[in-house]
Amino acid sequence: MNKTLPPFIELYSKLIAIPSISATDPALDQSNETLIHLLAEWFTTLGFNVEVQPVPGTRHKFNLLASLGEGPGGLLLSGHSDTVPFDDGQWTRDPFTLTEQDNKLYGLGSADMKGFFAFILDALRDIDKKQFTKPLYILATADEETSMAGARYFTTTSHLKPDCAIIGEPTSLQPVRAHKGHIANAIRITGQSGHSSDPSRGINAIELMHEAIGHLMTLRDGLKERYHHDAFAIPYPTMNFGHIHGGDAPNRICACCELHLDIRPLPGLTLNDLDELVNQALTPLSRVWPGRVAIEHLHEAIPGYECSADDPLIQVVEKLVGTKAEVVNYCTEAPFIQQMCPTLVLGPGSIEQAHQPDEFLATSFIQPTRHLLTQVIQHFCIKK
Repeated sequence: MNKTLPPFIELYSKLIAIPSISATDPALDQSNETLIHLLAEWFTTLGFNVEVQPVPGTRHKFNLLASLGEGPGGLLLSGHSDTVPFDDGQWTRDPFTLTEQDNKLYGLGSADMKGFFAFILDALRDIDKKQFTKPLYILATADEETSMAGARYFTTTSHLKPDCAIIGEPTSLQPVRAHKGHIANAIRITGQSGHSSDPSRGINAIELMHEAIGHLMTLRDGLKERYHHDAFAIPYPTMNFGHIHGGDAPNRICACCELHLDIRPLPGLTLNDLDELVNQALTPLSRVWPGRVAIEHLHEAIPGYECSADDPLIQVVEKLVGTKAEVVNYCTEAPFIQQMCPTLVLGPGSIEQAHQPDEFLATSFIQPTRHLLTQVIQHFCIKK
């Protein structure tokens, strides 16, 4: 047993105490460098080789890869090092102080998901790492809560080929093997302003957008008819019109109208296919009004993800936890990690706590999580 690693609650507290907020607003966005270097120190203490990887295109963000053992295969345990911003007026306690009360550990990132690294470190204390016959990798990524830039960059630059990976998002220790993706687009119509008393002297962007929405609704109905996945509660891709704005006065012909829409693709429906379908849906309008219809991604899209129910990783974990793997609607880094190896999402805490004021992890997860991580590491890294 390594005596120099801090106790579990101290590990947890120090992780929560370091702000590592990811936000699209530069005023809120923070570097995760301090947190990454703390993790690097702890994993080095346990005998891991540690690599800190700058992530391009971010505001001073880093990934960490800690490796123990050599050779092919092995296990990758992955999590993100960032949190969402917090609403200061809605928290009833300091979000950066781990507070234990009523069998709950409160703090920003306690469930989603900086606490997962404390669980990994704690489980590794009592595992005889000299018995490893396959490597163990620990990955901490940057900017999952915004662009997923850390996971995207790691999987495109790494040559690792583990046997499998587990991402410790808060799933209440229920294995998750699939989820939908997420696309957010802006449809922008450029018209021509003019006085409302003579409609012929302008091009009304709101009217063109009305036509565009009709085409998109036809596409939405087509997606529902053409694509189906019985494992999901909503077994088809969804499309939501979430925001629209256009015009500035009732007596002025609208010169610009913008619609923001959200699409949740099923696993197997590629992002390129969806882009093409959206473009095709709006082609009739673009032909009549060339140069006036633009489509932009509000953020880089996330594909759907699925790990086969027959994969050995799924079967092993299902046996360990005693429940079947589920499918969910929220997104994770799994579609990117899955490019490297079969991937499962499984971790302590409830997704209901993610992004909420007074976020917490119930202390009832502590012993089961430690036990499960010990079993998983022993199964995939210590062959008897």
